[in-house]
Amino acid sequence: MIGPEGLKTDDLGLCFAHMMVFSGGGGGGIGAANMVGGRVITDWKDIPMELLLRIVSLVDDRTVIVASGVCSGWRDAICLGLTRLSLSWCKNNMNDLVLSLAPKFTKLRVLVLRQDKPQLEDNAVETVANCCHDLQDLDLSKSFKLSDRSLYALAHGCPNLTKLNISGCSAFSDTALEYLSNFCRKLKVLNLCGCVKAASDRALKAIGYNCNQLQSVILGWCENVGDVGIMSLAYGCPDLRVLDLCGCVLITDDSVIALANNCRHLRSLGLYYCQNITDRAMYSLAHGQVKNKHGLWESVKNRYEEVGLMNLNISQCTALTPPAVQALCDSFPALHTCPDRHSLIISGCLNLTSVHCACAFQAHRAVHPLSHPAH
Repeated sequence: MIGPEGLKTDDLGLCFAHMMVFSGGGGGGIGAANMVGGRVITDWKDIPMELLLRIVSLVDDRTVIVASGVCSGWRDAICLGLTRLSLSWCKNNMNDLVLSLAPKFTKLRVLVLRQDKPQLEDNAVETVANCCHDLQDLDLSKSFKLSDRSLYALAHGCPNLTKLNISGCSAFSDTALEYLSNFCRKLKVLNLCGCVKAASDRALKAIGYNCNQLQSVILGWCENVGDVGIMSLAYGCPDLRVLDLCGCVLITDDSVIALANNCRHLRSLGLYYCQNITDRAMYSLAHGQVKNKHGLWESVKNRYEEVGLMNLNISQCTALTPPAVQALCDSFPALHTCPDRHSLIISGCLNLTSVHCACAFQAHRAVHPLSHPAH
């Protein structure tokens, strides 16, 4: 029997025979008696489910798929025990593979269907939604063939989604994304990079209202996103930690001010090519950090946690001036301009070359220590 990408079940059996030895079984391959947990193993179907799943966890996903076809016992064990699967290795016929596997692997919680070239169609996603109701993490990135049908299916079939990557799915509409947000209210991570039609202010208003647990939102190059949408996220998702707005050319200081005032856990902010951003936004972030520090002293638990921005991309934000960015850098010790820890990215802003992080000042002091008068 030939499995995915030409892997044979005979090869699989030999592979698993060796793994049995290293996983606690004795002896050799098929037909040999092996003792596992006081139980005699004479055939592949006799392997205890716990050991089989342990072995399966050590091999790649192609091997797992073939293993599920070795015998009915293995099929049942793997289908019931498998919770993570990636098919991103499949360069052809991914759609058919999903149609075949989704009805079997109904306990999946993580499913990666990332593609180098578009293969997935709506019927495959609909099958996943109909069969895998425990799904929490789904990656559909670069699925250019998918339409709104897929989002409607996920809304009804996968309400427990916490992570959804639909970056590059350019055919989705904001109507479908808004609909999805009404049902998938547990979302914490949402990647909409390049979803120009789906990522609109209308959709983000719905997401901010429905998905209050969001911690990470990627909106790179969603050029229709404006202040209304970002402010809705800021007000509706107070636990937001990562927000990428690179290329969102419509946003202004109002968006950043709303984030500074409402998202106290924000750690990473991408503002690349957001050329409407001015010093006002930088000062609002710095001021928000000062207020945050005062609040930390109320909690012993948080006293030793590093708070505030740790990554900021303001490349091509040419309206910013050195005093404002330096004030921001001084407020957030985790922002670095030094080469080894480059987390404040200012490329394309030639007027900001004088901005330096705390490391630079410490290095300067080390090279030029202050002289003290002798007593």
